Amino acid sequence: QVQLVESGGGLVQAGGSLRLSCAASGRTFSSAAMGWFRQAPGEEREFVATISWGGGNTYYADSVKGRFTISRNNAKNTVTLQMNSLKPEDTAVYYCAAADSSAISIATIDYKYWGQGTQVTVSS
Repeated sequence: QVQLVESGGGLVQAGGSLRLSCAASGRTFSSAAMGWFRQAPGEEREFVATISWGGGNTYYADSVKGRFTISRNNAKNTVTLQMNSLKPEDTAVYYCAAADSSAISIATIDYKYWGQGTQVTVSS
């Protein structure tokens, strides 16, 4: 069992930065790939970034590549999403998720545990 709590969302102007954090509890955290997803109003939940259990393998959605960075600290049971050069289209609720395997994935179906989400709003 893994419990996930996101923090760090808020309101920022276009071009600004935010740092999202996900605190995880549960003994399986260090063996699970982790991901960030987002969901805008009226839209489906979409993949943002993922990181392997050891942190050595990452993958990003094309829309955020070069602007967002995912990282993890298994000693502290945390996953972070650093978001730079934010755009109004990045506005969404951002969710942290833990996969049921160590392999990275962009599919929501591969993630077994989800946080409650944190709102990110980027004004133009």
